[in-house]
Amino acid sequence: MAARAVIALVYVADVVATELADHLERRGHDVRQARQPWEAESLLAGKGIDVVVVGDSLSQTEGRDLLRRHGGEDGPDFILICRPADLVDKVLALELGAADVVESPLNVRELAARVGRLLSRRGRGTQELIVLENATVDLRSAIVMHRSGAEEQLSPGQVALLRLFLASPRKVLTRDDIIAAAPAENADAFDRSIDSRIVRLRRKLDTETITTIRGAGYRFDPPRQFAD
Repeated sequence: MAARAVIALVYVADVVATELADHLERRGHDVRQARQPWEAESLLAGKGIDVVVVGDSLSQTEGRDLLRRHGGEDGPDFILICRPADLVDKVLALELGAADVVESPLNVRELAARVGRLLSRRGRGTQELIVLENATVDLRSAIVMHRSGAEEQLSPGQVALLRLFLASPRKVLTRDDIIAAAPAENADAFDRSIDSRIVRLRRKLDTETITTIRGAGYRFDPPRQFAD
């Protein structure tokens, strides 16, 4: 049996850390926490960590210092929690190699899903997680997890449609392409009904990544997180 994935929670507020650790441990992961500088350095220097979540109780400068020292190609993936006003800090963290930056206040379930997506990318997880601007989608369970904490179920047809867009990033798909590859769940699969399917999917995902190309079709423009 493969060893469990290890997630480090560094300077994550107790109210968030407790719930997040519970989510991750129930998914079979090993969660370790560091609340003091010496604990963080000892934990991250020991190697074997897959994902590090850095809380916003640590200054963004200190968080980036941790990323510089312990990140990199052979290091763990870093998720930094930042405050909404810290746009410059967010950009700097991403430029330094942070795998993800999440604004607070945050939805713990969504944050757990983002951790799961990074583990999957490292070959350490099995979920199919898609992180969009305002929600995370678990394709395996067909659930949309919004930042607000609300959850919605995708229909089989919506999952098929989303998979089609994911398989063809930045490519314009015509209505015929969609009808052939992701047929509707009823007989009305032509022209304006395709428009309605796209509108409903966009609304459920709360995303602007699916664009209507007038007279041509539709295009999925993936968020930054998709660029590996």
